Amino acid sequence: MTVARRHRTPAGAAAVAAALALGLVGCDGGQETTPTAHVTAGGVTVTTTLLHRSDGRPELRTTFSPGQRGFHLYSVDLPAHGVDGLGIPTRLAVRGGLTADGRPKADVTTRLLRPAGLPTEIPVYPDGPVTFTLPVRQAGNAQRAEVVVSYGACSENRCLVPVTDEVIRLDLK
Repeated sequence: MTVARRHRTPAGAAAVAAALALGLVGCDGGQETTPTAHVTAGGVTVTTTLLHRSDGRPELRTTFSPGQRGFHLYSVDLPAHGVDGLGIPTRLAVRGGLTADGRPKADVTTRLLRPAGLPTEIPVYPDGPVTFTLPVRQAGNAQRAEVVVSYGACSENRCLVPVTDEVIRLDLK
């Protein structure tokens, strides 16, 4: 299991501490642990965990948590170049030891945001964290996978530096 290899903000260190406190990572006397990893970039901490549903099939649960209040992420359904060039679509993909077996689904619904003075409406998630589930298939005895994310976090007044194709390495064993 891997915890992010770098921490760019104090929020990243806080996320690691929280994961350790919850027993998600680290040594626990031989009990099975859940593969979890995270990274903080662009003002957002992204935590990803490989879980097994009650039917035994694996799914990836990935939470995007803006580090500042009042910031939202853009919809996964946003076109690649946004709406009229505005917005950065949230993207979640896997490679290596995992293959996507469906599309990511968010735990919250989008709302339409109309930037001040513009006629354009952009689908965004509510301010705060958004968790996606992605059904996956695990490749045989694969030891590692990569979760690749892209996103942008904005408030009503400003946007943080967007993140494109950030790789989160996830140890599967």
